[in-house]
Amino acid sequence: MNATRIAVVDDDDLFRESLSQNLADAGFSTECYGDGPGMLREIGKSGVPDLILLDWKMPQMNGIEVLRNLRRRNIEVPVVFLTVLSDQFYEEAGLVEGAVDFVEKSRSFSILLRRIELIIRGRKSRDQRIASGQSPQVMTVGDIQLYCSSMRALWKNIPIGLTVTEFQMVECLVARAGQDVSYRELYDVVHGEGFAAGAGDVGYRANVRAFIKRIRQKFRDLDSGFSQIENYPGFGYRWSEAGAS
Repeated sequence: MNATRIAVVDDDDLFRESLSQNLADAGFSTECYGDGPGMLREIGKSGVPDLILLDWKMPQMNGIEVLRNLRRRNIEVPVVFLTVLSDQFYEEAGLVEGAVDFVEKSRSFSILLRRIELIIRGRKSRDQRIASGQSPQVMTVGDIQLYCSSMRALWKNIPIGLTVTEFQMVECLVARAGQDVSYRELYDVVHGEGFAAGAGDVGYRANVRAFIKRIRQKFRDLDSGFSQIENYPGFGYRWSEAGAS
């Protein structure tokens, strides 16, 4: 099986080389670029990478401009921003433009690696379901549209800045609209099946509730009347089919 290909785009030579080596040691195939225009010239010549790690602040063209260029060309590869900017404004801006995650450069490589594994695992699972006809490339239920391969979400045609984990939870609920989904199932979306969760037999529930609270707030920031995610007390959540087309 071919190694997962990751493109690293960063103008900091030392950081780029160090990250590339860590990724190679972890079993990934890497391709590195010192600026956005260079990557945009080369991307697609030998196939699109599986994931792009993109610096936010670069000369000539910043990360947001690179991402917008990719999306205009209908290149839906998952993009993770790497940045020293910790303000929530930057995170929200990146996610709204179509990135799947936002990781500060100060975080350890193990944290970044975990994020990458979640994204790659989720995308491969989606690609397998799409190839087998079990899942559409675009899932539409009522006013929500989910672009499953690139993990982008739109509510009433407006992009929602969901992280990869938040997208996976929403996708799990939307795919089973009108059905109850347990806390455990939603937790497994985040950590993988069988993960030892929290304190006690149901310690993971607080974790799921925190995720759902944040997801709801993101929808309500766009639409104050949003009420599609309903709670089934003691069991989990459901995506309401009310208003579904």
